[in-house]
Amino acid sequence: MQAFLDHLSSFPWWGYVLVFLGLVAFRDIFVQKAHTISHNFPVVGHLRYWLESIGPEMRQYFVANNREELPFNRIERGWIYASAKKENNYEGFGTDRDIYAHQHIFIKNQMMAYKVPVDHPNTINPDFLPCAKIMGAYHKRRKPYRPASAINVSAMSFGSLSAAAVEAMNKGVAKANAYHNTGEGGLSPYHKQGGDVIFHFGTGYFGVRSAEGNFSIDKLVALVDQNPCIKAIEIKLSQGAKPGKGGVLPGAKITAEIAEIRGVEIGKDVLSPSTHKAFDNVKELMELIEEIADKTGLPVGIKGAIGKIDQWRALADIMVETGKGPDFITVDGGEGGTGAAPPSFADHVSLPWVYGFSSLYKVFQKRNLVDRIVFIGSGKLGFPAKAAMAFAMGVDCINVAREAMMSIGCIQAQICHTNKCPAGIATQSKWRQSGISIPLKSDRLAQYFKTFRKELIEITHAAGYEHPCQFNMHDIQVNVDDNDLTRNLRTTYGYNKSEVAFESMQQLNNCEYLGGKNFSESV
Repeated sequence: MQAFLDHLSSFPWWGYVLVFLGLVAFRDIFVQKAHTISHNFPVVGHLRYWLESIGPEMRQYFVANNREELPFNRIERGWIYASAKKENNYEGFGTDRDIYAHQHIFIKNQMMAYKVPVDHPNTINPDFLPCAKIMGAYHKRRKPYRPASAINVSAMSFGSLSAAAVEAMNKGVAKANAYHNTGEGGLSPYHKQGGDVIFHFGTGYFGVRSAEGNFSIDKLVALVDQNPCIKAIEIKLSQGAKPGKGGVLPGAKITAEIAEIRGVEIGKDVLSPSTHKAFDNVKELMELIEEIADKTGLPVGIKGAIGKIDQWRALADIMVETGKGPDFITVDGGEGGTGAAPPSFADHVSLPWVYGFSSLYKVFQKRNLVDRIVFIGSGKLGFPAKAAMAFAMGVDCINVAREAMMSIGCIQAQICHTNKCPAGIATQSKWRQSGISIPLKSDRLAQYFKTFRKELIEITHAAGYEHPCQFNMHDIQVNVDDNDLTRNLRTTYGYNKSEVAFESMQQLNNCEYLGGKNFSESV
């Protein structure tokens, strides 16, 4: 035995390497049948699969230029990271964008910018930017709600995101006086860390689900009564990532805690249906909205990615006839995508935000319904210039999802659906989550929101306005094509935004907040 051990110890290290490679080659040729490349090119064929697996990282850091990468390029990500860390987010020596490129946005500045008075709320707090409208005011809900921030966290569920990520976001919105949309995964303890919440449910009815998987109004009422942080209810009809297709939460992500919150089985894939069981048509949807609003007292809204608009027209017609309807509408763009989706859906189903929103807005504007609804935009709008364009087109608030994820550390690895998120955000791995410092990341999300609002306000002032709700479609121009280089939004999309009732920021600050809280002095 000793002689054998002595023989092994004298065996050169490269001999072991050759033996190992020989075994791999034997397996590649004679054992495995799944990979032709490995069979035909044993050992070295593995290099191809390894290079393919790190392709996104290689392109991100070494190949793609600053403005080339999608869904968010290096400049966009850098601005979010710097803003979240309160670092210098300026750029020098002029823009490196091709300002003649298709869809480039131009914001028309006023000859003399808006002069901020000494006693103005934005003098006290440069990022003070509440929503100009109140959810539920027109329909006289018992508990109307004015978002204290025009920029908020979009629907992303606990389960898809980690507990640490959700908690960091909720604490962050509390610090930024924003709201946090729960996504369709139910209300978790991590959503209840001080921030306002919009409770969102989809076809799976997670958190308000009966034993049979149907919607339970009694559970929703009880949830609202027990959680005063819930300020509004949102019914998801569809989302930008995969409109018309139910969501999938892999069983590997479903822990005992997630199963309890959602009302599902541990370790089993959760497949949300493509359609709702609680209603079959627009009339029944309207009835559900009114039932929820009546029994909870809260504003109720709907969320959808826009494609065909015939059913939206039907909804608007019923609103005209009955005087009832949703208090807010969240419009998601086809470019949205925190949820995993088949490429065929992510690439081709539903309209991009600008086309979808403009189509929808005209439906309600034609019927004089715009003043009843708080319009929320969602779909890569997490940058001041894009936000200005969205306000010019008619939004009242903006929800951000992937941008919020990046503010707390997302590196756009694009493996959210694998449970292997390297930043600990889109995973249920305890080890990967442990890298998230919740106090630090909540500060960063809050700082991103504050920087975003501050720069949006500065752009607004440059255009001669006090609040972004005052933007109109003549204030923004976009490049169209070589024969018609640039058009304003009015000409491009064929409508004029309706005027939003707005007196002054001082009025919003002094007397228009429910509960009398002075948000400009609370940061």
